[in-house]
Amino acid sequence: MHWVGNGFPVRSVFDYNGLGRELSPFLLLDYAAPYQFPPGNEKRGVGGHPHKGFETVTIAYQGEIEHRDSSGGGGKIGAGDVQWMTAGNGIVHEEFHSQDFTRKGGTFQMAQLWVNLRAKDKSAKAGYQTLLKAQIPNITLPQEAGTVRVIAGDYNGRKGAAKTFSPINLWDVNLRAGKSAELPLPDGHTSTFLVLSGEVEVDGERNAGEGDLAIFARAGDGITVKAKTDAKLLVMGGEPFDEPVVGHGPFVMNSRAEIQQAFDEYQLGRMGEIPS
Repeated sequence: MHWVGNGFPVRSVFDYNGLGRELSPFLLLDYAAPYQFPPGNEKRGVGGHPHKGFETVTIAYQGEIEHRDSSGGGGKIGAGDVQWMTAGNGIVHEEFHSQDFTRKGGTFQMAQLWVNLRAKDKSAKAGYQTLLKAQIPNITLPQEAGTVRVIAGDYNGRKGAAKTFSPINLWDVNLRAGKSAELPLPDGHTSTFLVLSGEVEVDGERNAGEGDLAIFARAGDGITVKAKTDAKLLVMGGEPFDEPVVGHGPFVMNSRAEIQQAFDEYQLGRMGEIPS
């Protein structure tokens, strides 16, 4: 575990210099496991910083975050909500615990996923989507096996809440102990999931427990998961890109020259400012 700013105690499950190179279009996954914050007055989080060339997806399980950025986007998310920020051609944003959560304290649990953009989309206008819990379809699985929340993509014809630049499935899956579920994932796509809690058996072969990342071959049209205990999974699937991935700090582009250009643009103020 390491700290991002003073508000996010995270474990990097993968990043763009490691497994992220194999998991296109996904670049990085940071997971903040449940952490108890005492009541306080000091702002907790990360001040203004830039991004370019990809999207950040923050999924709130417990606690609250307030977001502001130079595109004019912003808002507060709490348990069950998601924020989907497109850095595109450059953005500056900040993320802090909400004032109310800071004052009262409590359990904080979130995940942040970085989703790559194709070269042709890296120049897209920066933007922000607030996806509230009520907007995210929550589907009951057959035989009362559990539920699937469709953040992005679709599950058996139910469309997710997020607008994406490339085909992506992002689901919160809750399974009841002893129950099984079929997770349909397109042939040829990257498919992986993080076990947030509990233990599952995958395709009748391997077990995965809390904190494990299960990665699947791209061939095939789905996986079968059986819950050995009550379990929660973050399922990620997407169409991979056959493009170079060059990342440095907050920027992910296709070449070193583009990375240098991103730093120059930020230093010249071309990524904008967060409204005061």
